[in-house]
Amino acid sequence: MIALACDHTGVALKGELAKMLDEMGLEWKDFGNYDAANRDDDYPVFGYRAAQAVASGECDRGILICGTGIGIGIAAGKVKGIRVCTCSDVYSAELSKRHNNSNILTMGARVVGTELAKMIARHWLTAEFEGGRHQRRIDMIERIENGLDPEA
Repeated sequence: MIALACDHTGVALKGELAKMLDEMGLEWKDFGNYDAANRDDDYPVFGYRAAQAVASGECDRGILICGTGIGIGIAAGKVKGIRVCTCSDVYSAELSKRHNNSNILTMGARVVGTELAKMIARHWLTAEFEGGRHQRRIDMIERIENGLDPEA
């Protein structure tokens, strides 16, 4: 299951990505925002809710959207176990999965158009983590996350 979340700037794009997920036969869960007119929404709330769902195992991965993808990604990345990639191109999205085993993709609704966003998401969702030397680096990241020296 894919966690979806956005602030008011991403409501329309999130809807298009939900349709794409349906076409791909992937289940998804929407963690808000649901109203593009609600400019008083706070992206950290939606990013946190979706990231918690991924970290807990309720969802396998997440796709989050705000104006640039950066703010919601920063918020989501504060949740232990989350590896966020903020992408505006296919290559970075695909390699973030293959090499970094990213589990949340963020994009900017004011940065990428609908078709590019769908292409980025599709490549990210279908990419496979390569493991090997990359797993060693993920282990180092997890040590840092736990307040330890990555070389310990």
